[in-house]
Amino acid sequence: MSGFFYVLEDEARILFVDDDPILRAFAQVNLAAPTTQVDLAQDGAEALRMLAGGRYDLVLLDLEMPGLDGFETLSRIRADPKLKDTTVIVQTGREDVEAIDRCFHLGATSFVQKPLNWRLLAYQIRYVLRAERGLPGVRPAAA
Repeated sequence: MSGFFYVLEDEARILFVDDDPILRAFAQVNLAAPTTQVDLAQDGAEALRMLAGGRYDLVLLDLEMPGLDGFETLSRIRADPKLKDTTVIVQTGREDVEAIDRCFHLGATSFVQKPLNWRLLAYQIRYVLRAERGLPGVRPAAA
């Protein structure tokens, strides 16, 4: 297989939440596609405001942020009847068992570690969204 192709080929709106402006810029460059919109939030409070104002198919949520951290943001997403079914992938530099267990206990859909491999992350997003939508799994794009 050669040549560039978009991994995220299904229509989706993603909210990427991270206090690191460089990671936010990378997310927009690496995850956006003709069918995929990537919006950015710098912390949990901004993410909750954006979620309240629009429909998102998936949230990529950092844990370690000033103010409203990822744990509390995830907890509030799951407590809100309008947001409780939102797909949330936690993305963090933490790899300790306590953080992993706590994320899944709070309702995380999936968990990825930093540094992010953007191509692998795009495939994971594709798989998770298709599973949530009851669509066939990830298959290589046609050449």
